[in-house]
Amino acid sequence: MASTLISSPDAFRDLCRQIRRLGLVAFDTEFVSDRTYRPTLGLLQFGTREQTAAVDPLAVRDLTEWWKIMADGQTTVIVHGGQAEIRFCLQEQEDVPRKLFDVQIAEGFRSRSYPLSYSSIVRRVLNHSVDGSQTRTDWLRRPLSPEQIEYALEDVQHLIDVCDAQSDWLTRENRMIWAESECDRMVSDIEADTHTASWERLSGVQKLNRRELAVLQRLADWREHEAAQQNRPVRRILRDDLLVDLAKRRPRSIQQALATRDLNRREYRRHMEAIVSVIQDALPIPESQLPQRPRSRREEASSEEQVIAKLLALCLSNRCAELDIAYTLVATNRDLLELVRFHRLGQRQHGLPRLLQGWRDELFGDLLCRVMDGKVAFRVAPRGAPAPLMFE
Repeated sequence: MASTLISSPDAFRDLCRQIRRLGLVAFDTEFVSDRTYRPTLGLLQFGTREQTAAVDPLAVRDLTEWWKIMADGQTTVIVHGGQAEIRFCLQEQEDVPRKLFDVQIAEGFRSRSYPLSYSSIVRRVLNHSVDGSQTRTDWLRRPLSPEQIEYALEDVQHLIDVCDAQSDWLTRENRMIWAESECDRMVSDIEADTHTASWERLSGVQKLNRRELAVLQRLADWREHEAAQQNRPVRRILRDDLLVDLAKRRPRSIQQALATRDLNRREYRRHMEAIVSVIQDALPIPESQLPQRPRSRREEASSEEQVIAKLLALCLSNRCAELDIAYTLVATNRDLLELVRFHRLGQRQHGLPRLLQGWRDELFGDLLCRVMDGKVAFRVAPRGAPAPLMFE
């Protein structure tokens, strides 16, 4: 298979035309996320049945043509653990991939292992080993060596073959629609997350009152602005835990602000005047204009909820073993708690739990609800049974 490094706009446009014609492409990126406000692309890798090609985004500045292809729904884009690639598409095109197939998700429907690394999936599906020697490469440093480019291209070289094998198996087992719907769900979740205000994602926000939330909101907005202006990661401007601490204490002077030990660091001290000013501006906000506390899916679970969720986890794990599906793909402990609160305790403010939607409901929802209703009993299965429990 031929390999190419593309560093000219004309060659990039030719590649995009070829991808549109074929309607199928493997895609991966290399990027650096610890230096700038947003992750910076260092390399884009593409694989078709005919060739692999790396595109240098430091030389080809305008990548619009590719992001349009990714979002137009005409080309199947194969990825492995494609969360970063989805976010880049949203960032650059303000749209989501319409036809994405993630081999990591697909493998979770073929075995009880999820998430698996790219090398593990290639070894399992194709019985082939891939190189992992360039994992610490600085992808923004030029020139890239031939070994670095070869390593990057190997990340797409086998994706189409893996996808072909997985698709054949999933289709035979009538599981293809599950994998496709889960890929769509991942895209939707990432899109929804981009519309969530940064302060709502901070740990500890549920313990703040509305006045403290108003301060936190203003501080988070200030931090985002500073990070964007300086092109630095937001946590390099001010750590999350310090942001929440300032919202709780609401210091009225620099001296009061510096009462928190970690705020005495030089990189933070230079922002103290601005931080205190932001806090003071937030304090007079009228009660009627204070932000509402965000709805939480992370309320502390009661002992009753915890016990029932653990029981459901046993049932779910057993059912996953019967179906040979990865438990970690199906549900988290939070998903189980949501189901308990919805079905048994009548807490329905968050809508239908994930375990009662789509393929999860089809495979697990009825069983878990019947267990909670006392309509299903289970016991230890005989020796040699395909799963450790039997339901009756």
